[in-house]
Amino acid sequence: MISNVSRRQFVKRSAAAGTGFLILPSGVLSGANAPSNKLNIALIGAHGRATAHYRGLKNENVVALCDIDETKIALAAKEFPKAKHYVDWRKAIEQKDIDAVVICTLDHTHAFIANWAMNRGYHVYCEKPLGLSVEEVRLCRETYLKNKNKLATQHGTQRHAKPNFNRVSELIRDGIIGELNTVYTWGNRQLRKPGYPPAEGKPPKTLHYDLWIGPSSFHPYNPVYFSGKPGMNCLNWNMYWDFGAGQVGDMGSHTMDLAWNAIDAKLPLSAQAEGEEYNPEVTPVEFKAVFEHPANDWRPAIKVSWYQGGMMPNSPMKYIDLNKIGHGALFKGSKGFIVSDFDSRVVIPYGDDADLTYYEPRKENELEPPIEDFQQEWIDACKGDLKTSCDFEYGADLMEQMLLGLVAYQVGEKIEYDGTKGRVTNNDKANELLRREYRSGWTLDG
Repeated sequence: MISNVSRRQFVKRSAAAGTGFLILPSGVLSGANAPSNKLNIALIGAHGRATAHYRGLKNENVVALCDIDETKIALAAKEFPKAKHYVDWRKAIEQKDIDAVVICTLDHTHAFIANWAMNRGYHVYCEKPLGLSVEEVRLCRETYLKNKNKLATQHGTQRHAKPNFNRVSELIRDGIIGELNTVYTWGNRQLRKPGYPPAEGKPPKTLHYDLWIGPSSFHPYNPVYFSGKPGMNCLNWNMYWDFGAGQVGDMGSHTMDLAWNAIDAKLPLSAQAEGEEYNPEVTPVEFKAVFEHPANDWRPAIKVSWYQGGMMPNSPMKYIDLNKIGHGALFKGSKGFIVSDFDSRVVIPYGDDADLTYYEPRKENELEPPIEDFQQEWIDACKGDLKTSCDFEYGADLMEQMLLGLVAYQVGEKIEYDGTKGRVTNNDKANELLRREYRSGWTLDG
């Protein structure tokens, strides 16, 4: 009888069952979201970006709220009045009735919280980027793969749910532009900063600034870090090396996802990058990285590029202005091109034999089904077959590539990469840059 098993144990056992579905005894549920089928969720990072999760989480049990700013906890508590309150995520995840964790904290804490949560048997939704170093995202992937038969994970590249992502992938795999050979992605956001802001004032008593710094090197308080609009305040700190991965980890993770969904790639064999002069405090604005990927069973070896900050790929046709696409992807094949943003795409046949007679559109029932609700996909996976579209294997692979581009930029030469071992094979300095240094007392895999 279910009465002899705790609700948390029952959800976990059912999700791990070989059937792949959550099975409850007859009569236990009055509906899909009856009390016995709701997740107990800890919301780590309770405001800002977290507000985008409120609507979906209200259908579950939010039992813990955590934020380094007590005023933000108070705002979230209006939505989730029954939750316990914490300022330190390490204490929050020790609450005994938790099933799942949603991570909306500072970028430089994502991998820490994700790994600690998975080590405790929690399902995890983590906003992008999954980590700030190759080591961090590799550990997230490793921990997830050890537990994929019992945990559901989702990397917060929520634009992945847009139908255009699947339509682009289908067109490419079905051969509308012939044999794929090159992919270009780009983002035009430009946030220039000279360096870390100087010390100014003191943090409010409600703001636990040392926890805000977390595992990163200490930098003095300045109110500019907290002066942005809710949901966009990250742009006040994620351009700095100690707190973010710049545009690579911000819109880069979303835009590369548009390509990643289509090219069926794992880790690159190499990375080469260039850009503006290196600043040891601030990530680059102008930046370009090129990655080489091996062939697979449906396409040859390809090159995949990322451009940002005004650096752009060449347009395939003089009458197409790629600069008018803020964040986009260009796929080059033997018989044409696809130009795409998040919501739309254009097919450009090219060459005397690009008459499209070789291409047969899919029937409606052959199209990839829509995701519809990216957050709900994860919630359903926690209660069911554990499968999500952007799990920590998919998300870590994508981010590992992008972060390798920053490593190649810092060393100033092409690096050869062994993805199996997670090692650069031709540059010792690059290997050192695969990981971050942390403040004393902070452990990545607790």
